[in-house]
Amino acid sequence: MSADQQPAHGGARAVGAARRHGVQTMFTLSGGHVFPLYDGAVKADPPMRIVDVRHEQTAVFAAEATARLTRSPGLAVLTAGPGVTNGVSAITTAHFNGTPLVVLAGRAPDSRWGSGSLQELDHPPLLAPVTKRAWTAHSPADVSPAVDEAFALASARHRGPVFLDISLEAVFGAVTDQALRLEGERPPPGRVRSPQGAAADQAGERPDPEAVEGIARLLAEAERPVLVLGSDVWLDGAEHAARAAAESLGLPVIANGQGRGILPGGHPLLVTRARAIALGQADLVIVAGAPLDFRLGYGRFGGRDGAPAARVVHVADAKDQLATHCELAGSAAGNLAAFFADLADAAGAGSPRRAADWLPRLRQACQQAAEADAGLLRSDAQPAHPLRIYGELTAQLEPDAVVIGDGGDFVSYAGKYLEPQQPGCWLDPGPYGCLGTGLGYAIAARLARPQAQVVLLLGDGAAGFSLMDVDTLVRHGLAVVMVCGNNGIWGLEKHPMRFLYGYDVAADLQPGCRYDQVVTALGGAGELVTDPAGIGGALRRAFDSGVPYLVNVVTDPQDAYPRSTTGV
Repeated sequence: MSADQQPAHGGARAVGAARRHGVQTMFTLSGGHVFPLYDGAVKADPPMRIVDVRHEQTAVFAAEATARLTRSPGLAVLTAGPGVTNGVSAITTAHFNGTPLVVLAGRAPDSRWGSGSLQELDHPPLLAPVTKRAWTAHSPADVSPAVDEAFALASARHRGPVFLDISLEAVFGAVTDQALRLEGERPPPGRVRSPQGAAADQAGERPDPEAVEGIARLLAEAERPVLVLGSDVWLDGAEHAARAAAESLGLPVIANGQGRGILPGGHPLLVTRARAIALGQADLVIVAGAPLDFRLGYGRFGGRDGAPAARVVHVADAKDQLATHCELAGSAAGNLAAFFADLADAAGAGSPRRAADWLPRLRQACQQAAEADAGLLRSDAQPAHPLRIYGELTAQLEPDAVVIGDGGDFVSYAGKYLEPQQPGCWLDPGPYGCLGTGLGYAIAARLARPQAQVVLLLGDGAAGFSLMDVDTLVRHGLAVVMVCGNNGIWGLEKHPMRFLYGYDVAADLQPGCRYDQVVTALGGAGELVTDPAGIGGALRRAFDSGVPYLVNVVTDPQDAYPRSTTGV
């Protein structure tokens, strides 16, 4: 369809603006308030792919995962009212993950506002606390510049979700020729166009040289430094610079979130398996691209085995992400690739004060941890120990496999024992801890990485949130291997509650539930595994199947992940 034949309604203009920001797929669940967006996608040249799901949270999770894997903003389209409210938890997850995501939503007509139209709800006040901006486009001429602004804002550091709902008149209404000519010549309502333009926003500011020099001096004084790499290192495109800096400076590295894989599993500087010792005995901890939240002891390190408290450096992609709740010995904000390059230059090749035995001790601790767990990775216990699953899975994963975790204890084991070989190959819900991300993330991973293995690790509790979207995998021809650790309980709740009260309640699920039969009923395939000796064969059949396939492994409910914090 030629440009002069394309529909000129607001929905088409929104699709055109999204495409200018690299969007290739629209994730949605059908709703009448957003029909023109579908019409715009179908009639675009070339058409924009529409992936329709079974629950709005899956649409948003899929768009979020698309952004996290491709580092290009994702797009979810939600119908008005319950379509939006069903997506709130997923939008909040994107907020905590710093994911560049745009959610476009339908909205009841302005002309009848206050009269009780179907699904009439003022969405922006609900979304404002968990988005970078939430607002409404009220006329067809406003739609394209508003969508353009939404994508630019979502992609700017610090990245995050942006919400825009579009009134019925604006999305269905035609755009006049005069409005089309003016499009792009004026800023969206309520915003002022930056004189530097979008390119400057994307590049970001280089960190303050004095701040980097100060961190380099701290490194020179440190005997036992540790570098923590978080998700924003990947999202900011700094993975190569981070690895180069770690290697040139000889820094032990702990990977967190999507920082996993920046140093591949087995790298001599990767000491994630010695995390407790490294963070407990370090005298300097540099955390880059991750918040100092419960996952990192709220920024309190050192103090283990008589060691003094460690000095802490926080590095973020934007100043408003730097920690304010704990004392920092240094900090820097801005382009993370530039930070690592500048730090490597400023710090030189190592430190004269570095303890010669520091890295060897951490490597030895990693080796001892691996040796201690070797038996469990091969365990023949029945019901199966979760580690036996990961022992079998690791042997079958290819270097570029995308591994997705959606669950509690079962996925905590994965985070400890599966070390990606490449960056951008790990997804978990992140610090918000929202279950139900799995199927949306898997849909996105299969589309973003069509040639890679995609493995979704599900706790049986998490499976209940989104397993119906296997239907989406089947309808859209998306093959994914799912592995369910089925222990029949809410493990993250049952064990702590018994510790606190001596009993538990509301923590049991159906033992041995046939989640594999749910997948089969929806058009996929699967099998139940009760003997650990059958896990490896089941995984091979799953990878060879070419369809959505669930390996449902009955695991021991008495095996509790040995966590040191619940995050409370």
